Amino acid sequence: MLKRLIVAAVGIPAAFYLVYLGGWPLAAALAALAGVGAFEVYRLADGGGVRALVLLGILGAVAMPFGALMARPGGPLEPRWLPLLGGGWIIAIMLVALGTRSPQERPLAAVSITVFGAIYTGGLPSFLLWLRHSPIAPTPWAATWLVFLPLAATWICDTLAMLGGSVIGGPKLAPVVSPKKTWAGTVAGGVGAVLIAPVYGRFVLEPLGMSIPFLALLLIGLGVGILGQLGDLAKSLFKREANVKDSGGFFPGHGGVVDRFDSLYWVIPTTVLILRAFEAA
Repeated sequence: MLKRLIVAAVGIPAAFYLVYLGGWPLAAALAALAGVGAFEVYRLADGGGVRALVLLGILGAVAMPFGALMARPGGPLEPRWLPLLGGGWIIAIMLVALGTRSPQERPLAAVSITVFGAIYTGGLPSFLLWLRHSPIAPTPWAATWLVFLPLAATWICDTLAMLGGSVIGGPKLAPVVSPKKTWAGTVAGGVGAVLIAPVYGRFVLEPLGMSIPFLALLLIGLGVGILGQLGDLAKSLFKREANVKDSGGFFPGHGGVVDRFDSLYWVIPTTVLILRAFEAA
């Protein structure tokens, strides 16, 4: 617990500062986390008998936040180049697999997990850069708090889910995948996320000059409450296959990068999708 508290005490202010800076410093931080996260995914796959093409996968994961930053509106890279560059990267992975893997070494699985690991840990969190540089935010300070909308809702959801499961107990949600999660905790976390999102919008975002429709905020809270918890279960499924407790040890007391960001990998793109659907950002 002491390690967890120290990491949180250092990590949360550091994350806030990096988000406030935005641009290249934030992209670099996301790229570093993406590289570590991709390595963790490939290690899990190796535990299941699939050897990823690690170097190309990590390079792809690291490149994705920088690509997202450069392809944003007004950036130096035309967005149409992203799928072309992505296609070239996938072809390179297949070529390396062709030259280095025999049919008995499961080349199809190796290529698949290489691409998945990079997109999962590098592509999905890159949507955070879209939030940080959203035109709805009039200042860097406002943009920072916009980014923390899904993050704060996720933390509230996780905390209430843990408390609900501990205090109420009851039937298990997915005993094979995650033995400690209960239906009571899941409902508590979901309700907390649905409630906090509109409150956050009203008392944090509106005073900073950002008006997001109430329904959009409700849907963001619902997305956090449902998809955030499902994202955590999906990661647990991978760990069960590899028969490990944590994806890694990057954060002392917390586990690996994937352990800490599993919910956010799903929640951040969901938030962007909802805001775009309402043309709120």
